[in-house]
Amino acid sequence: MRPCVPSTNLQVPGSGPACALKYFGLEFGAELPALKDQALVYNLAKLCVCNLLVAQCDINCCCDPDCSAADFSLFTTCSVPVVTGDSQLCSQEAAVYSIDVTAHPPERIFKLIDQFNPNIFCIQTVNYKQALSFIPPETPTAQNFDHLLEQFGGAAFSAESDILNTELDAQSPFFYSNETARYEYGVPIQTADAFLRLPSPTVSSQCSDANPAGFLVNQATKCSRMINTENCGVIQELSMLFYTSSHILVVPNSSQMVNITVQSITFQSLNGTRTLLNSTDAILFPMFSGVNMCTNIVLGASYLLTYTDAGEITEAAVSFVLGTVNSTVLSVQQSFEISFTQLNTKPIPLSGNPGYSVGYPVRAGFRPPGSGIIQSTNEYGQLTILRSTSNQDCLAIEGARTPVLFGYNMISGCKLRITAYAECQLLAQTVLNILKGQSFPEYVASFGNSQPQDVLDWVPITYIHSSEQGPCQLPISFEIEVKWTKYGSLVNPQAKIISVTASITSSTLALTNLRSKNTLQIASSVTFIDVSAPAEPGYKAQPTIEAKLPFDFFFPFV
Repeated sequence: MRPCVPSTNLQVPGSGPACALKYFGLEFGAELPALKDQALVYNLAKLCVCNLLVAQCDINCCCDPDCSAADFSLFTTCSVPVVTGDSQLCSQEAAVYSIDVTAHPPERIFKLIDQFNPNIFCIQTVNYKQALSFIPPETPTAQNFDHLLEQFGGAAFSAESDILNTELDAQSPFFYSNETARYEYGVPIQTADAFLRLPSPTVSSQCSDANPAGFLVNQATKCSRMINTENCGVIQELSMLFYTSSHILVVPNSSQMVNITVQSITFQSLNGTRTLLNSTDAILFPMFSGVNMCTNIVLGASYLLTYTDAGEITEAAVSFVLGTVNSTVLSVQQSFEISFTQLNTKPIPLSGNPGYSVGYPVRAGFRPPGSGIIQSTNEYGQLTILRSTSNQDCLAIEGARTPVLFGYNMISGCKLRITAYAECQLLAQTVLNILKGQSFPEYVASFGNSQPQDVLDWVPITYIHSSEQGPCQLPISFEIEVKWTKYGSLVNPQAKIISVTASITSSTLALTNLRSKNTLQIASSVTFIDVSAPAEPGYKAQPTIEAKLPFDFFFPFV
């Protein structure tokens, strides 16, 4: 079985895991013939996603047919080392490219291998024939006009599906039930009247109430609101009621709702001091006093939404900061935040403010395209390594992780018992999943209090893969190196992470060893390295005197 289309830096309209697997050996970009009952799959050996220049060799593009052996000898690495199909398939072909730097001169190595997916939910059989084919549209004729009119003549197109040759029963209660089953990341949070809105600044920094809050999207905004102290009581955006009156839907388009409760109220005086009120039962409305001041103005609101792993919102709370403004103020600055916490989990404590504190978890997360950092509220949102157990069996402790604590060098490991006739590629993927875990993060917070919306305060994790030459390469170690430096004043320096490198070391296992029982030692470690530059005293430069004298100042001596 061969994949439908390589997924490395390539997006094909209509692509997906469902497609007919027939091999025609066509190059990508070639003119596709009109086929009705057959789908097209591209030859991985001829497919090159980094070939951008016409009739020229692209630098470090090991699959470029325009490159010669002399060009390969100048390459430092392969920009696209592996070209594969859909990762959800149980078995697929992969084209692997590498540069043999030990050869003189260095040469390119190319091989086709069969990759195996150890996931129990992988796709074994694909049966949607038209998923990845660019089928030319039918030309209307007298014979097919009625058929095309029925298919494309309505307000929405109705594509014919031949999946399993079955018909869906539209009367079934489960038909399209996934549209209202749960919230997904980034989906606007619905309320009884519209959406939960988080005020945000416009071009002129004025508050706009048309910004819907997205599910699991942590946000923090600040904006200005025009105010007239004499009429502050009638401006609804300054009242607590405006931010608590909405009823949030548990799931989209449902009839179940949760109320927004007031978690805390903090009062801020004119000089900036804050006092936490003891009671949150009553709604405090803005009020104009006789001394030309308006009290109980909403200066800040922080939402905290609790959700389940099924995408349901179970609780909603808001914390307010109320203040007082006098009549000389024309506008007031408001701040808003929204965060999410999963049910029956504890939020991750801050690891320092701002720098990291020794012994606290290293905060980590993911970054989907076009969004900020997503940090889970459980321990797996942190940087973790393999956790050692008493039985030392890698397969028995698969998924067991322990958080990485700042400043603590850690090492762990397990033993992998290799049985006879084990599949090398499947075994290598299993070991890699044990070392990295199923959801190893992509970014690490530079500071202990880095906010998810501040992407520049997060550093990406760099991967280095070193291996020996051989037919069967198994990962044996996963080493994490965290470099940090002292940041800020010499009086109170703060620890800041500047880079994180994850090194994967693979060892060649002889194929003969796979025919007998063998035990392999697997290790994982994390090391913290202080790269702070030594403190040096600095002095201000001496002032220079820039005096301009008239040209005849020394006359008649000069």
